[in-house]
Amino acid sequence: MKRQIIKIDEEKCTGCGDCIPGCKEGALQVIDGKCRLVSELFCDGLGACIGHCPEGAIIIEEREAKLYSEELVIESLLKKPESVMIAHLKHLKEHGAMDYYNQAVDYLNKKGIENPLKENSPAIPEVLMHKHHNGSACPGSQIKVLNVLKPEKKKPETPEGKNESLLEQWPVQLHLVNPAAPYFNGKELVIMSTCGPIASANVHTDYLAGRSVVVACPKLDYTEPYAEKLSQIFSNNDIPKAIVVRMEVPCCSGLSKIAKTAVLLSRNNIEIEEHVMDLHGNIVQKIQLSDKTIEINR
Repeated sequence: MKRQIIKIDEEKCTGCGDCIPGCKEGALQVIDGKCRLVSELFCDGLGACIGHCPEGAIIIEEREAKLYSEELVIESLLKKPESVMIAHLKHLKEHGAMDYYNQAVDYLNKKGIENPLKENSPAIPEVLMHKHHNGSACPGSQIKVLNVLKPEKKKPETPEGKNESLLEQWPVQLHLVNPAAPYFNGKELVIMSTCGPIASANVHTDYLAGRSVVVACPKLDYTEPYAEKLSQIFSNNDIPKAIVVRMEVPCCSGLSKIAKTAVLLSRNNIEIEEHVMDLHGNIVQKIQLSDKTIEINR
């Protein structure tokens, strides 16, 4: 699959090995005088090694690569001193990679091994220790269905000058939503850039009414699990259409790439539209998954 992974420029690399301690997963080794990525399965794409390279020889790129395996990493680290395992778990926490962290702890539990980090580090804030099911430790990720009006009911009156929220669910952040939540089924899904609701005054009326929504930032979020999470949403629910609402800035295009990858992973034939929003909140372009422009408003 296509994902973020490190790339080493062999011309710049001097083989000093300064990057190796920064890679807690053991993905890097010095071979024939150059530092090399010895296993794509062990590279989590977080880039902890980059800051340790004095030559600037390491970058993160998005390309086809084998899917990172937390279980294989833990299995390998069990053969090393416990201090290496502790360093790896701390590394995941420090980078906010809580999905991987939870996978690691679950794997240790299956093996009957106590989490070595448990007594060696401050407790993880509850907001990060969310689990993807109802009854989560984090109140912010508990499933809630909001504002679903039956046809025979009228909209509640609101004070003059005050607009009514049309949000029909909680949570909305992609990391927090449960792929099996009932509010996804039978509705179009809006995949919204985090900046969209700030730029547009009409997000509720234009996009939220009668639809489910997830919110994400392809530039600043930890996006590694996003394609898989969306593919689970597509697979677990009858979703007639997905609408990616992104800003016109280049970095926001990653949201559409994640959505397209998710459709491929789900193996479902789901129609996807990309709606491009300018900085004033106007939709200036609508594009089908085939990248054929179907509307330009600019």
